[in-house]
Amino acid sequence: MAQMNYRIGVDVGGTFTHAVAVDSGSGRLAGKVKVPTTHTAAEGVARGVAQAIGELLETTGFSPASVTFIAHSTTQATNALLEGDVAPVGIVATGKGLEGWRVKHQSRIGDIPLGGDHSLKTLHQFIHRNAIEQQAAGAIQRLKAAGAGAMVAADAFSVDDPSREKTLTQEARKQGLPATGTHEISGLYGLRVRTRTAALNASIMPPMIEAASMTETSVKSAGISAPLMVMRSDGGVMKMEEVRKRPLLTILSGPAAGVAAALMFVRLSDGVFLEVGGTSTDISLISMGRAHTQSAQVGGHRLFLRTLDVRTIGLGGGSMIRLGGGKPLEVGPRSAHIANLPYCCYGSTEALREAGLRLVAPREGDPADYIVLEAPDGRKSALTLTCAANALGKLADDDYASGNRQSARAGFGLLADFCGRPGEGEALAQAVLALAARKAAATVEKLLLEYGAGAESTRLIGGGGAGGVLVPATAEALGTSYRICPEAEVISAIGVALALVRETIERNIID
Repeated sequence: MAQMNYRIGVDVGGTFTHAVAVDSGSGRLAGKVKVPTTHTAAEGVARGVAQAIGELLETTGFSPASVTFIAHSTTQATNALLEGDVAPVGIVATGKGLEGWRVKHQSRIGDIPLGGDHSLKTLHQFIHRNAIEQQAAGAIQRLKAAGAGAMVAADAFSVDDPSREKTLTQEARKQGLPATGTHEISGLYGLRVRTRTAALNASIMPPMIEAASMTETSVKSAGISAPLMVMRSDGGVMKMEEVRKRPLLTILSGPAAGVAAALMFVRLSDGVFLEVGGTSTDISLISMGRAHTQSAQVGGHRLFLRTLDVRTIGLGGGSMIRLGGGKPLEVGPRSAHIANLPYCCYGSTEALREAGLRLVAPREGDPADYIVLEAPDGRKSALTLTCAANALGKLADDDYASGNRQSARAGFGLLADFCGRPGEGEALAQAVLALAARKAAATVEKLLLEYGAGAESTRLIGGGGAGGVLVPATAEALGTSYRICPEAEVISAIGVALALVRETIERNIID
């Protein structure tokens, strides 16, 4: 009997790491597991990836030799840029004459804002093209002394002749600096944008190289010989060697996995796909069997990087409820997962019998108007969007997000008493669900308007563990139909398993 072959996909989420095995021939889901994402482990999320793969092989009984493809999504590049966890980047530019003057000014890009109080610091050195061999080492040493943790080589027409950039990056690596040439990032003309994109890529190379090595080691330790792939932001996958050189291509890796599953597993041809997780929801438009793409931007600056057009909002099944004026004011963006609190609807009704309600700031800097329930023994739980759906009986018993409806109703009963509206817990739960639906509906409407999508594209397809919580209410707010996709809670991991190896090259062609 011929051996069955399997494709393994691992989706590293904010709360859980999901792993699935898909039959290579039929595309049938053959197994699935989840483990907590190991953010604080010494090996980082790599430990969770290894645990998930190990449990998947154990529960399914598959031999490591039967795994012919393995890939994972990652949020590390995105998180590094959002949190400012980036290395200062030294830029070594080269040129001569008038062209050299232009190179010097176009490659001096300054600090790049990353959002909030974070920015990427860049340092600059210029070398005359005829003196690269003599001056490269000294220029890079000066950048290192000034604090550069990575290096970019910039030459005006390196997309046609990358030799000078290669000389500079080789010297940087000799001196222990991760380095990238602008030609490695894009084949398009436009030195300033190419340099900016390369600088962002270089800034996340140190942590990404380390994480890639740890994850690769963990997969090999499971006995899997198939090369490990990583999800790209355009829906394809690439090898670990490419991740070490171009980690920026993994931005939006997680959302791209969900879109890949919508196309290849759900077979969605027209509609809006909403992947609803615990903390956020990713929304994308699919028309005529294709997902829309766009040029990425960071800090308001355009990059030479194509990504799937996925709109992410701070709203998920675990979104906590904010109170103002005696009524629900907002849902999210803080989630119970980030606040390290359990959902009220997954606890016992008995624990809430004499509980009280408090308004707190879940994290430092948050407004102190998030609702928390506290039992007499000090145990706390959050009143969430999922609790509202459970309290209203909106979820089927077999829905992934289904919980203890009595606990959810008790929680909203406490909220009604706190607001001076006894007996109106159901009305408050309905108000919470309506607030969330309006927020999601506004993003869907904007997406449809921007692309001029027709009526056939307005149907909503829900994925993610909390798809059944948010999508039906959003569809009702929009006056359209919906369906929840099969295996919704592991849909991103399935997308990773089914993804295709991809390389995209954009070039300017001179007429």
